[in-house]
Amino acid sequence: MDLNSDLGEGFGQWTLGEDDDLLGVVTSANVACGFHAGDPSIMRRVCERAVAQGVAIGAQVGYRDLPGFGRRFIDMEPAALTDDVVYQIGALAAFARAAGDRVRYVKPHGALYNAIVHHEEQAAAVVQAVLDVDRTLPVLGLPGSAWLELAVDAGLTVVHEAFADRAYTATGTLVSRRLPGAVLHDADEIARRCVAMAAGDPVPDADGGALILTPDSICVHGDTPGAVDIARRVRAALTDAGVQLASFAR
Repeated sequence: MDLNSDLGEGFGQWTLGEDDDLLGVVTSANVACGFHAGDPSIMRRVCERAVAQGVAIGAQVGYRDLPGFGRRFIDMEPAALTDDVVYQIGALAAFARAAGDRVRYVKPHGALYNAIVHHEEQAAAVVQAVLDVDRTLPVLGLPGSAWLELAVDAGLTVVHEAFADRAYTATGTLVSRRLPGAVLHDADEIARRCVAMAAGDPVPDADGGALILTPDSICVHGDTPGAVDIARRVRAALTDAGVQLASFAR
């Protein structure tokens, strides 16, 4: 099982998350590429420290929306979206190379991640960006999403993802962050859910039903209160349950 986290999400003098601590826990780092968060100096630093920790570097691509942290949908022309994603992957690729490694996968962020669950035109645009840059790059996403279905059709390697600290609807989509209870905060509950996911056992959905998720990678968010403690609890619980942790991209 892979553990991934969104890292490098500060900007200039503003910091967000505890990147160094999380790099000691996760196996894959989704590095912000400067559009929803991050800047060149942050990208360089996170890449260097990921390489030092043996953590795989992934491009966390999103809408050009620094004020909204990439969590607002933007109705973009497909060609423009493709170019924006190519640009972001290319920027991170340069810093990964400077740190002695390379970008090993692509994961959309925030509103873009959610939009391409159903928005086929934008999903196709992001798929095209990956094809334009490097068709050997695996892509992360929500199982059953248009994004992953189109990626499979294009011959890309897809990685099914689940979220440690997010509530799910009965249909397996994420509960909107605008709704109460969308983000979970109890570290023990989150750890138990992750062990269940890894074992193929059901977890409760937002309606009280039983939902089975079978992820290849579990995301532990880096920007929530207590993120490092949650990530450590999740890693320890998985390890104690006999789950071997390793990046899918190595």
